[in-house]
Amino acid sequence: MKIKKGSMLDVDITGIAFGGQGLARVDGMAVFVDQAVPGDRVTIRIFKKKKNYAQARIVELHTASPLRIVPPCEYSGFCGGCKWQFLNYDQQLVYKHQHVVESLEHIGGITGVKVHETLRSPTVFGYRNKMEFSCSDRRWLLPAEMSNPDIERGFALGLHVPGTYYKVIDTRACLLQPEMGNQLLQDVREFLGTSGRPVYGLHSHEGFWRFLMLRHSVARDQWMVNIVTSEADRKTLDPLAEQLMARYPQVVSVINNVTSRPASVAIGESEYTLAGAGVIVDAIGGYEFEISANSFFQTNTRGAAVLYKTVADYAGLCGSETVLDLYSGTGTIPILLAGSCKEVIGIEIVDSAVADAVKNCQRNNVSNCRFIKGDLRTCLAHFAPRPDVLIIDPPRSGMHPDTVKQVLELEAERIVYVSCNPATLARDLTLMSDRYYPLEVQPVDMFPHTYHIEAVVKLGKNQQESSSGS
Repeated sequence: MKIKKGSMLDVDITGIAFGGQGLARVDGMAVFVDQAVPGDRVTIRIFKKKKNYAQARIVELHTASPLRIVPPCEYSGFCGGCKWQFLNYDQQLVYKHQHVVESLEHIGGITGVKVHETLRSPTVFGYRNKMEFSCSDRRWLLPAEMSNPDIERGFALGLHVPGTYYKVIDTRACLLQPEMGNQLLQDVREFLGTSGRPVYGLHSHEGFWRFLMLRHSVARDQWMVNIVTSEADRKTLDPLAEQLMARYPQVVSVINNVTSRPASVAIGESEYTLAGAGVIVDAIGGYEFEISANSFFQTNTRGAAVLYKTVADYAGLCGSETVLDLYSGTGTIPILLAGSCKEVIGIEIVDSAVADAVKNCQRNNVSNCRFIKGDLRTCLAHFAPRPDVLIIDPPRSGMHPDTVKQVLELEAERIVYVSCNPATLARDLTLMSDRYYPLEVQPVDMFPHTYHIEAVVKLGKNQQESSSGS
């Protein structure tokens, strides 16, 4: 059968590929199908054809897999926020475990290592402590809305259609954030619509209102409302800040980030506190962390506690160790480990993150952490003394090859690698395999209803390395 763009085919979905798409095979060729799950019998339309694979969308679902459920969100299948809502949560965990195993085997050639069952997120809806909504002067309509002439097409505040920067759904509620976040979203939407100032055009790059970012503290049930605009205008913004503070006692911070840059990034070139405090405070493992509008903090607070407990368990600290934490960010891991070791040293390239880490230590009366601002590719070469335990928590891109070389030269007795990308995890473990091997792997689900999965790996020294070093 000749497959080409636009072809309509009847297929059975037999697997799930990394990235969350269903997998079918047509004359030996892999066809990746959006919103499909093993057990489905579907008619598909090919929208992309490459030499070795094709991509398709479902035209008609003939036989539904028993793994399917009815998604509770009206935007499921259209919004890029969570693409797996139609899949039973227990089965999501199975497939996430499978993604980790397959990445280790197929990319890293790593077999025989114990990969534990995926740890559940403590909550599967309302778990996100940070949500970012885009403004647009062009609303992307759902199929059910297209025939309604009364819908305002020149305004949207919401989430994007997957893979696009300009298609914005006017999102009335997102089930991934706590319910009060949806109330705030609705109030801000109503205010923007009557403010007299235009929303931003993602093509024209003109307009005032750009983004709404909501942050929530689980520990204190506090909210920060961060409004991103193209210019400063207190006359317009102050009434909104006053309204939110008066209506919601849980709103303790209203911030304005201002950016004139055309890039669709909700970070301002300047920042102003409109009302309340400039930060909110959340907690993990009994330690408190100040969170500003643009600071990094794990998006799933309760899930982060599960993740970091796994890190601590794999680190196996007894009180006398020197721990080195690479990509230390705002100091979360160092602070959580500080009470179980002699000293923790964090290395981080971002100035503001290092400053936040120092403040977080002071806030929690942690005195045995210190932080180095620098590029890991160069500063590790001069690091002393040799750490007993090394924590590596890189971005999705994993470690730079130069950093891997420096890591191997440190010769730490134990390494704990925290990954948010199974593919780069497998690659980096392969690069370290001459000196370290994985003892066990624990997947941790931080993002229910998406295909994303965290994994914590406990690494030990190869026997020949241990012998040569003794």
